[in-house]
Amino acid sequence: MVGSKVNGPGVQRRFDEARRDPSLVVLEGFHAIKHAIRFEADFVGIVCLDATAARNMASALAPDIASRLEDRLEEVTTEDFRQLTRDPTDTEIIAIARRPIGSLAGLLNSPKESPVVFLDRPSSHWNIGAAIRVAAAAGAAGVLTTGFQDPWHPSALRAATGLQFALPVMQTDELQVGDRPLVAIDPDGDPSQTLVVPDRAVIAFGSERAGLSEEVLRRSHLRIAIPMEHGVSSLNVATAVAVVLYAARLSGA
Repeated sequence: MVGSKVNGPGVQRRFDEARRDPSLVVLEGFHAIKHAIRFEADFVGIVCLDATAARNMASALAPDIASRLEDRLEEVTTEDFRQLTRDPTDTEIIAIARRPIGSLAGLLNSPKESPVVFLDRPSSHWNIGAAIRVAAAAGAAGVLTTGFQDPWHPSALRAATGLQFALPVMQTDELQVGDRPLVAIDPDGDPSQTLVVPDRAVIAFGSERAGLSEEVLRRSHLRIAIPMEHGVSSLNVATAVAVVLYAARLSGA
C-alpha cells in the first residue's frame, strides 16, 4: 500500500547495504530523486517521512513525475527516517537506485559535437556534483573524473540534484580521450582563446589545489585560460566548468 509504514530496522539495513554496494547509489532529497525519475533511473525504493507531503510536493514542483513517484513511496517513522542519513534534507525523502553501467568507449566515440568534461583528481564531492549539474544543463556529452572521489557519492548526487542520471558520468583510472582533442583549462594558457573550443573536445579542469597534472598539460592540444581580474588567482572548479561550457555554447562551438 502506497504510503504505509514499513519496518524501520529493515529499511535502515537496506540503506546501510546500499551505501556499501558499488552497484547502488543513495539519493537524498526531493530534487535529486525528481531528476533521477525524469531520466529513467532504476529505483530499488523511495522512502519518506510523510507520503502525503511528498505527493503534494511533487504535484506542486514537478507534476510530470508525480504519478511515478507515488507508485514507489514507502513511509517510515520520524525516528527511523533520521537513521537513514546523517544530514537529512528538509524535503524528508530518500531513495536507493541502481547505478548505470557506463561505457567509456561509447562516450568517447560518440559522434556528437558536444564536449566531454574531464575533472582531474577533484577533491570535493560537492564540487564534483556542482560541475555535473552544470555539465548536464549546458548539454555536455558526459563527465569523466580521475582520483579517489566517487562522482556517484551521495554528497555528489545531492550537489548535482541527481543529474548524474542525465548524462554519462564515469570514474576512470587515467586520462583517455580517444580521437577527441584535449583542451586544458590552465591559468598559464592563452586568455584570448577562451571561446575557441574545438568540436568534440575533452575539456580538462584541474583539482581545487593542485590544478592539472603534468600529463594532462603535456598531452593537451590546446591550453586556454579564463580571463580574471588582477589579484584573483582561481575559480571554484564548478564555476570554471560553467564559464567554459557556456562560453563555448554561446560562441557556437
